[in-house]
Amino acid sequence: MKIPRIAYAAFGIAVFTIVLDQLTKAWMISGLDLMEMRHIQVLPPIFNLTWVENRGVSFGLFGDGSARWFLSVFSVVVAGALGWWALRADRRLLITAIGMVMGGALGNVIDRIRFGYVVDFIDVSGIGFFPWIFNVADSAITIGVILLIWDSLQSERAAKVGDAVEKS
Repeated sequence: MKIPRIAYAAFGIAVFTIVLDQLTKAWMISGLDLMEMRHIQVLPPIFNLTWVENRGVSFGLFGDGSARWFLSVFSVVVAGALGWWALRADRRLLITAIGMVMGGALGNVIDRIRFGYVVDFIDVSGIGFFPWIFNVADSAITIGVILLIWDSLQSERAAKVGDAVEKS
């Protein structure tokens, strides 16, 4: 099977996301010793670095770590499905979104397998309306999902315009 050229962009974005995620986590663990310090004020109270070992998923679900392997396998399956989708995608925005979600999912899987938890450290809870602590992979997943929705809305709008042009 020949891989379409545009699909390489999705895989490149995924690899970039994984590398950036793992480098920032390594820096938090070793470079800044955040694991030992637990909290570093950067721009208080808006932005801080806070060590969190996320053993579950969003909002503390499965926080006891019981779903570690299920979540790891599920994330790998999702990343595989996204990789398959990338082979069929033909829009840059869609490719970017797929790459970000795929990379974010795999970045967190690496943590689950290595440590038994996901390393979270970006703390913007001081802004008052976002109490969760997250990481680069989580950010990539969130941005990727937003881009998927945006791409879907743009595609629907383009299809409606195309249908209107055909009917006139």
